[in-house]
Amino acid sequence: MAASEMATAADVSTPVISVKPVVLEAPGRGEDLRVRVSAPATGSALPVIVFAHGFGSSLDGYGPLTDFWAAHGFVVIQPTHLDSRTVGLSQDDPRTPRLWRFRVEDMKRVLDRLDVLEAAVPGLGGRLDRSRIAAAGHSFGGQTAGNLLGLRVLDPVSKQEEDLSDARIGAGVLLATAGKGGDDLTPFAAERFPFMNPSFANMITPTLVVAGDQDDLPLSVRGPEWLADPYFLSPGEKSLLTLFGGEHSLGGITGYEARETTDEEPGRVSLIQRVTWAYLRHALDIEHASWAAVRKALSESADPIGRIESKSF
Repeated sequence: MAASEMATAADVSTPVISVKPVVLEAPGRGEDLRVRVSAPATGSALPVIVFAHGFGSSLDGYGPLTDFWAAHGFVVIQPTHLDSRTVGLSQDDPRTPRLWRFRVEDMKRVLDRLDVLEAAVPGLGGRLDRSRIAAAGHSFGGQTAGNLLGLRVLDPVSKQEEDLSDARIGAGVLLATAGKGGDDLTPFAAERFPFMNPSFANMITPTLVVAGDQDDLPLSVRGPEWLADPYFLSPGEKSLLTLFGGEHSLGGITGYEARETTDEEPGRVSLIQRVTWAYLRHALDIEHASWAAVRKALSESADPIGRIESKSF
């Protein structure tokens, strides 16, 4: 499906101002939290997206998504988590078993320090709409964002499952996010990633799940369908964008010319840009026409590259 088939308000972009790194003190973390803030140069009452990167990435990743969102009316905040290659944490670092939890704390620290982050960007003061905040993430970052939406993790250290949801988050986007743990994991995943055991039963916040139908990771014995678990196993209002031919980088969302992209496809990235943007405007109750338009265009396309389905229960 050509981008022209999905012409919406998303075709009008605004210059973006981006500031990095904004450094937030983080006692007990071992490293201060480094954050990138991107915002449209104009506009008011701007909704916010807090974005969690995938394992090893940083505040510099995911330009194809974050730049698009910022150019189309969102303030996008990107913390660098402790597993980033730019941090260089060793495998025997005592923080390693709790990396998943430090990530959630990073996201909450961003929400707690919005005043500092807002002040760091010239001209952004007073332009945020703090009643409209979304959490988004890719891969490991999807689980991180999911925790704010109600996903729960059985902590491999404490053996406890804790509610880490955040009432400030009104919607979510989970991209290529892991499904169930237990017997669904490969031996490799069960050994290396003991935190990969999420429960979706309490993930009630409205969420768009994005999955590639060729995303066959060496983490699950179930193949690509595993990545759709956050949609099928969670209650409430949810939507699923399935990308035909999409692998783990979903066409190239991790970065322009990123070497980890195995399925580079600009059309797929364009579809994700427009669908996620329209969905968040719908789920945050900004406007609903764009979401209706992208769904209609995709369903009526003669040669679709994806499918959207929704549920509410």
